[in-house]
Amino acid sequence: MSNVKIEASWKAALAHEFEQPYFQAVAQYLRQAKAEKKIVYPPGSLIFNAFDTTPFTEVKVVILGQDPYHNPGQAMGLSFSVPRRVSVPPSLRNMYKELSDSTDFTPPNHGDLTAWAEQGVFLLNAMLTVEKNKPGSHQDIGWQNFTDAVIRTLSTEKDHLVFLLWGAFAQKKRPLIDENKHLVLASAHPSPFSAHRGFLGNGHFVKTNEYLQANSKTPINWQLPQ
Repeated sequence: MSNVKIEASWKAALAHEFEQPYFQAVAQYLRQAKAEKKIVYPPGSLIFNAFDTTPFTEVKVVILGQDPYHNPGQAMGLSFSVPRRVSVPPSLRNMYKELSDSTDFTPPNHGDLTAWAEQGVFLLNAMLTVEKNKPGSHQDIGWQNFTDAVIRTLSTEKDHLVFLLWGAFAQKKRPLIDENKHLVLASAHPSPFSAHRGFLGNGHFVKTNEYLQANSKTPINWQLPQ
């Protein structure tokens, strides 16, 4: 599997993982799904979009999601992000609300978070694919072996990252992170079902930048272009 098309610094950092049986099983599963004419999101060219947009060498912040969006046109390989001209999903609207309440952020009229990713915000989903209209459908095909290894590698190889773990699923990944050298911020998920139980008002975007600046890193400009 050394032919995986992924940004060069990630390819080097994860070379061992691409040779593992579980990763080859994921690739085989996706090939089979394609052969059976199943619709899988995001499109193949965007499965590693988070990695391609935020090189391993540039990661400063990790925002961990669960599944890609499972409706047509939404998934773009960045957690919580949707392409322009797609309506902003409810969880992302609450992220914008928290930003507006705690900073001078003005919500844009779209949900494309590429500008964050280009500044070192690694928008990682634990599962990198999903079948159309079937949330969670790829949670057992092996992706979590890979993304757990991604989190462990970031924790081991880098210093002074911020990990944003929103909701019970993301918080299960906490043991993978060395909290002696990184900042972990955990709260309820921004989903409308839970945002009022501790996501709104968590101050995570402000605390992220305070930590980055305290460790001589450029803070994130959270404001997105209109």
